[in-house]
Amino acid sequence: MNTELKIRLAKINDLPFIVDIYNQAIRSGKATGDMDEFNVEERVAWFRKFCDYDFPIYVAEINRKVLGYATLSPYRPGRKAMYKVAELSFYVDYSYHGQGIGSTLIEYVISDCERIGKENLLAILLDINESSIGLLKKFGFNEWGHFPNIIDFEGLICGHYIFGLKIK
Repeated sequence: MNTELKIRLAKINDLPFIVDIYNQAIRSGKATGDMDEFNVEERVAWFRKFCDYDFPIYVAEINRKVLGYATLSPYRPGRKAMYKVAELSFYVDYSYHGQGIGSTLIEYVISDCERIGKENLLAILLDINESSIGLLKKFGFNEWGHFPNIIDFEGLICGHYIFGLKIK
């Protein structure tokens, strides 16, 4: 049995796994600003906004089971001068945290930036998401901005960080 972790571009049939993993992040209360879970149908239009040649979705899988994913989204969409900047988001199935899946995803995304023409990556995350902050720092991301105490999870107040990496 092949248990090697593979990273590949996402396909629409991966969407149920992607939605499940994202809903885990919502339930955690510290990995995304969304507070209401999604169903697959609600995320189809979102999925279709990504494109393999400039702003892709990547999945990490073992034995065809999706264990995590990463997205590159446009930063300030429609503004031509910002085309070489992408926002990185990444999520790992909570049953597989601490097994190197997030590291493998981020490493792959950084290496793919030359192919898709990206020179800068931004990650915008909650300042209470210590594990993701640590992971970004591991790959050379630095804090480029902080918006303190602007997020309200019905009484739990936290801030937003912007971490950045200049690739080229």
